[in-house]
Amino acid sequence: MDSSSSEVKIISKCFVKPKTLPEKWKEPYHFSPMDHVMLSMHYIQKGLLFLKPSFSESEDAVKPKEFMDSLLQKLKDSLATTLIHFYPLAGRLSTLKTDNPRFHSVFVDCNNSPGAGFIHAESDLSVSGILGSKYVPLVVQSLFDHHKALNLDGYTMSLLSVKVTELVDGVFIGLSMNHTIGDGSSFWQFFNSLSEIFNSQEETIGNNHNNALLCLKNPPIFLEVSGPTYSFPFSEPDEPISQFEYPVLKERMFHFSSETVRLLKSKANQECGTTNISSFQSLTAFIWRSITRARKLPNDQETTCRLAAGNRSRMDPPLPENYFGVYLSPVQTTTKTGNLLENEFGWAALKLHQAVTEHNGEKISSEMNQWLKSFLKLGGLFSPNIVHMGSSPRFNKYGCEFGMGKAVAVRSAKFDGKISAYPGREGGGSIDLEICLLPEFMEALELDQEFMSLASSSS
Repeated sequence: MDSSSSEVKIISKCFVKPKTLPEKWKEPYHFSPMDHVMLSMHYIQKGLLFLKPSFSESEDAVKPKEFMDSLLQKLKDSLATTLIHFYPLAGRLSTLKTDNPRFHSVFVDCNNSPGAGFIHAESDLSVSGILGSKYVPLVVQSLFDHHKALNLDGYTMSLLSVKVTELVDGVFIGLSMNHTIGDGSSFWQFFNSLSEIFNSQEETIGNNHNNALLCLKNPPIFLEVSGPTYSFPFSEPDEPISQFEYPVLKERMFHFSSETVRLLKSKANQECGTTNISSFQSLTAFIWRSITRARKLPNDQETTCRLAAGNRSRMDPPLPENYFGVYLSPVQTTTKTGNLLENEFGWAALKLHQAVTEHNGEKISSEMNQWLKSFLKLGGLFSPNIVHMGSSPRFNKYGCEFGMGKAVAVRSAKFDGKISAYPGREGGGSIDLEICLLPEFMEALELDQEFMSLASSSS
């Protein structure tokens, strides 16, 4: 079936609150300054595609409807338990006004909220309809709630929404999380915790069910913020941030084998006479040059490569990885297009390596105000000269299982020049990249012999 003709039909909607309300639920959850940066951004939207189990025709066998009913109920129960640990995700954004009426600070109000969203949907789309297409089908966007919503919409929208879509032969579990609450590391910590609690349900039947589920292997740590940390320069919280007009984009998955990634790293370091450039920095430099070539920018025009860098380990003292919240900031390097393309590949990789090396706790603190001002303007993210590498192949994306085995694919939503990095499903250091470009740039990229000699199509 043509995936473009498929529809996603909403079967039911509800809200889920924590199974037991923690004492902290009553108190405002104040944002750090970095959390405020994300207000003009979009929700994090990532989802996992699973194959349905095969069903026997015997009378005693589990039937498809029974399977889905059981899956949905277990997911709701697991969500209610997981939210005990991640309680701000069940709240809504609210505002604490300061003495100056033109300024306010944003926080999460957990009391005045119906909870996190939970949606059951159906589609006549098949797993092969998603994986068999050259480009990611547009219908995939309908597998997420809050598509194109800004984080500032969290005043009226749920901060977390779980959308479970039953396909002909599969199930897609799509999570949408307000980016002011957490970064990619926090997102996957929640997703993995939801999976852990889901799988613990079977093991704890007949035992002390509630106590067992309250013990997570990697519980979140929340920074204790006693009051407002930043005055946000809007007179009212619902004052609109100008929406970006989305062009028609092409989105495609590309696979880079572990051998290819090692080859790029070796080449970059050899050309620069060093051993310090990482695999991911090398791959990012290769993508930056390839997309810049595809865009055919004039040699005297600037081009920027930006990475979303995690800050937990860079702070002084370093923070544990399970600190929940927004602990990332942009690391970027800019050069003339001519310099980027006329120099060797290793030259670009070294520039990225130097930018990452210089990104320490002192620099993060000194640039905070600059980020707060620039990132409140959404349009700055959509420059035709920027290549933005987001997410990380280090996140445990295929470790989430919900009684259907290992996911067959990860999907999300994008803007022009946005790339999401995932671990290759087979592991071993392979990397999948979800690349989103304007159609003419994607076509040029696909005709680039150097790029296509190293990249292969990925499911």
